[in-house]
Amino acid sequence: SSNLDTEELCEYFSQHLGEYENVLSVLEDLNVTILKAMDKTKKDYQEASNLEQFVTRFLLKETLNQLQSLQSSLECAMETTEEQTRQERQNPTKPEVLSIQWPGKLSSRRLQRNNSLSPNSPRFSTVMLCKSSLFMFSKGWMEENSQWMTQINRLQNLIDRLEKKDLKLEPFEEEVLEENARSHIMIVQRQMSVIEEEIEEFRLALKQYVESASTQGGCLHVSIQKLPSDSRFIVYEFWENSNAWNRHLQMNYSKTFQRSNVDFLETPELVTTMLVPGKY
Repeated sequence: SSNLDTEELCEYFSQHLGEYENVLSVLEDLNVTILKAMDKTKKDYQEASNLEQFVTRFLLKETLNQLQSLQSSLECAMETTEEQTRQERQNPTKPEVLSIQWPGKLSSRRLQRNNSLSPNSPRFSTVMLCKSSLFMFSKGWMEENSQWMTQINRLQNLIDRLEKKDLKLEPFEEEVLEENARSHIMIVQRQMSVIEEEIEEFRLALKQYVESASTQGGCLHVSIQKLPSDSRFIVYEFWENSNAWNRHLQMNYSKTFQRSNVDFLETPELVTTMLVPGKY
């Protein structure tokens, strides 16, 4: 009928599986096992302790490393067999002995495809890691969360563009600051996990703190975010420079807010600071 349906295809390959019958069976079991582990991780991770979260991240990373190592071996074997077939079709009178290259060596096909990438370059490592991550991510989560498919496709397109285009870096320019010019702006991020029973009191204290800080000289902006999943608040403060920030910490309203947090917070607040150029 000039058509080949799925049953005919499966029936044919089922007679020629050989060693790959066990391989495909194990892969099917592995896929189900990983999906179950990912589903449990998604449900339990947020409520786990810091130690349990660390162990989970370690096991996820180790599992990914093992799968990536296995995938690299399969890719090398597949590319080598394809290269062998291509050479035999071009030179049918001179067949070559199949020599599989294991991880650590690149086949000529991969080198030709990525002629602008060196195996030792950061771009090469980034591209290969992203493609490997895409493969594992799409095999598991995509089956249950199809809404991510669009984002995966967009990321794949970006990776392909990165492979094909040369990296262009802007020339280095050294900035010379004028006298009395603002050199750097201080950005402060404060993360505070509040006790459930103290949220309303904390809101009042935080409101008074923000109103007082906003009127201070050197304060550029204050922004507050409340995470919907828990009772964590994130405060972003922008100050003209580090001196303005240090003066702010010595003010009475700032010290009062810090003392009240001893009763309001479950854990000590996490403060992160960053200096960015004040002149662009």
